[in-house]
Amino acid sequence: MSIKRKVFKTEHFQKQEKKYSEHCCVPLCSASAKFNGILSFHGFPTHSDLRRQWLVNIRRDRFTITSHTRVCSRHFASDQLIEPTTLDGRRRLIKGAVPTLFEWNGFKVEPPRRSVWERTERRPELVPADDQEEHSLTRDHDYCSVPDPILYIHTPVYYSTSLFTPWYSMVCITITKHLAKKSIILLFHSLRSNIFPFVFTFQRQLLQPIDEFFLFLVFLSVGLKERDLAHRFNIHQSTVSRIIATWTNFLATALGSQCIWLTREEVQAYLPEEFKDFSDTQMILDCTELRCQTPSSPLLQSEMYSSYKSHCTMKALVGIAPHGPVTFISNLYAGSVSDKELFKQSGIAEKLTEDMAVMVDKGFLITDCCKCKVYCPPFLSKQKQMSAYQVKETQAIARLRVHVERVIRRIKQNKLFDSIITMSHVYNINQLFAVACMLSNYQNTALVKKWVK
Repeated sequence: MSIKRKVFKTEHFQKQEKKYSEHCCVPLCSASAKFNGILSFHGFPTHSDLRRQWLVNIRRDRFTITSHTRVCSRHFASDQLIEPTTLDGRRRLIKGAVPTLFEWNGFKVEPPRRSVWERTERRPELVPADDQEEHSLTRDHDYCSVPDPILYIHTPVYYSTSLFTPWYSMVCITITKHLAKKSIILLFHSLRSNIFPFVFTFQRQLLQPIDEFFLFLVFLSVGLKERDLAHRFNIHQSTVSRIIATWTNFLATALGSQCIWLTREEVQAYLPEEFKDFSDTQMILDCTELRCQTPSSPLLQSEMYSSYKSHCTMKALVGIAPHGPVTFISNLYAGSVSDKELFKQSGIAEKLTEDMAVMVDKGFLITDCCKCKVYCPPFLSKQKQMSAYQVKETQAIARLRVHVERVIRRIKQNKLFDSIITMSHVYNINQLFAVACMLSNYQNTALVKKWVK
């Protein structure tokens, strides 16, 4: 004998969307039944005396009642309501029920529960007296002027911060793996002494400049999300977004005021001994791609899709001098662009003269695009195998050209570029990538470890 089991529907009580919305007719009540799953709405009784009593209580004596006129359940006492016994049941009124709870007789609806952000207790912000006086003063500044070149002062710098917490030390260790601590201090000290007085005195800051600088480095190097940074630094997420945008543009301007392009004489002065067979090499070029979020437009998807990465990417051209520093950074282009087309659009060909040479990979077919000499590994062409001379030439070029890939790997050690870049950061991704490339020039570690004999 089989026993039939009653299966209850998994839909919530009165949660379905109706074709029409019922509204409460009581003055000062804005309850609606369109998406409401808590209140119930009841029509007027058919008995004339009871209906007149309802109209008197809701203070609508001369009111035309239709079949859709309703009064919500919040105006009835709990002892006048009959709760449903099943999931698909309806709340009903007892016989002779009359609405008695209104705003004009002292009844108020409980306010909604506060969010977690509103319920969280925060420390009051303490601003020293010196800072209050400093922030109260404004200084006129010509914002059309070009910042002066940065002068690095090689003196001990001591600074303090209010963020001495365990995670602060952990992130400091992570950042100092990629950017030397001394370089950070000297860079910050130089920015503070030359440009900070003009930038950070016109308004009151939630964080000290060094803390904002540290927040930007955490965002760039560790790749933490804005919501996570807002929680760690005890500020709002929109404030984090503004700090990141401000410091991105600020560092791009400050570091970009330094010319990273080296002349032929400067390159020859620091030419490593390993380049004796390629002594006229001016720079080593290579392209790199950053994975980004897939755009919604099919046209943009086709333009940004990279067959090499099998993903939508943004592509940039990076050039380094033979002794290691980054000397050229192009803008980011769509991932479908070829290396040759990117070389043309970047404008690097105009800076290369006939007495210079560039070292590239096999994919760069740029011999007809520039005046300079191009060192590129030879192709097999129609030969069955390469000759001994071609094998040695390929090995010699590959052994030296690999340094640009090591520099790109150092740039991509910033975890922001290791993950998929969202569309919310596309507006300043060129500045972020340029800042990361220029900051790599301030690292003190060598590209290649010395082999122990």
